[in-house]
Amino acid sequence: MLTRRVFLVGTSALVGACALPWQASRAAEAPIKLRELYNKDRSFSDLALANEGRRITVEGYMAPPLKADARFFVLTKMPMATCPFCEPGVEWPRTILPVYTRRTVDVVPFNVPITATGTLDLGEFTDPDTGFWSKVRLGNARYERT
Repeated sequence: MLTRRVFLVGTSALVGACALPWQASRAAEAPIKLRELYNKDRSFSDLALANEGRRITVEGYMAPPLKADARFFVLTKMPMATCPFCEPGVEWPRTILPVYTRRTVDVVPFNVPITATGTLDLGEFTDPDTGFWSKVRLGNARYERT
């Protein structure tokens, strides 16, 4: 016999079951921390290697831009008012990630948290416009305040 209680309980269970795949995919899309891209020996982590060529989301802060009207910025683990990684010969820091966008970057204050989503690219690369060298970066990215 279909009563109101049976109908409501059945409907709730159906809605919950339909939400499970969505919840699982949202959990998989949780932002990655910069440190999760590396092992302690500075090699790429299994997480980074498994996600190479895929779109990921990383959380951090926008470092001050290297030049005006740039289409890339550097995402940092901690807010930085100056550029601590611009010295030549410095070992590649595990706490930064160049982020390449489709459009000119609208600067976000250095102390405002953001998330950047883009395609993870591993391996050495020198930006032809700025000469900025990187071991890892996000391409075709977008970003937003968190």
